[in-house]
Amino acid sequence: MRKITFTSAFLLLAGTMTALAGGKVVTETIDSRILGTSVTYNVYLPDGFDNSGKTYPAIYLLHGLSGDYSDWDKRAGMHRICDELMHSGEADEAVVIMPNAGGSDINAVHNGYFNVEGWNYEDFFFKEFIPAVEKKYRCTGDKGHRAIMGLSMGGGGSTVYAQRHPDMFSSCYAMSAWLDTNFNEDMPHDCFYLTVKSVRSTCALDFVDNADEDTVAALKTVKWFFDCGDDDDLVYLSVDIHRKYNERGIFNELRVHNGAHTWEYWHNCLRDALPFATRSFDR
Repeated sequence: MRKITFTSAFLLLAGTMTALAGGKVVTETIDSRILGTSVTYNVYLPDGFDNSGKTYPAIYLLHGLSGDYSDWDKRAGMHRICDELMHSGEADEAVVIMPNAGGSDINAVHNGYFNVEGWNYEDFFFKEFIPAVEKKYRCTGDKGHRAIMGLSMGGGGSTVYAQRHPDMFSSCYAMSAWLDTNFNEDMPHDCFYLTVKSVRSTCALDFVDNADEDTVAALKTVKWFFDCGDDDDLVYLSVDIHRKYNERGIFNELRVHNGAHTWEYWHNCLRDALPFATRSFDR
């Protein structure tokens, strides 16, 4: 039997580590004229990004209510999952962009992806954020190489963004999506009031009901996937939008797995969401 020396074992380990070298997550800020402040975001850059000179598809990954830009990496293991899927070939290499759209104090901090009084986040996202970040990180910058996904509030945000801008996204993967809500004017008029009001006024279910034939045709150019746990209080919303899409002839996928409104569930979702997004890119 051939002896394995310390040196040869070290070289073997080093070679394995090099082969499995992964991407990196960087934290950046962008100054927004629309919002009148700076917005922090995380970006996952695939292995070899710095020296490749290539352009990459862009995947926007949106967090939920009371969360922030760091949640996907800290709480769902996004970095490791991206490394594994892209290294194995299950997902294509892509830049994954995680913007901030909230904070833990939902009554005092604006949470959400839509325009509300004094906080025009949707305008910022499309007019400032997307152009700046895609230029900075060499993204291809077209519908065929751009996807959007998110959880809960971010699942609703990604759905509405893709509904309103179907010319900009090849796919949408909505996890445990907050697509509608009860709202009344008796709520305290704070930041959470504005968040709830915006979810009701941009209701993704109403959008389907009110869509004309041209809008339906545009929605059919996006690949849709709704994913929710069977013990999640929001599961009926994913079932409802799936049914409404089917009634209008808009192909979409619905998956209801065992689980609740938890990070364990969303961690597992990523393993389906990232390959779905990259399969939906133009080839």
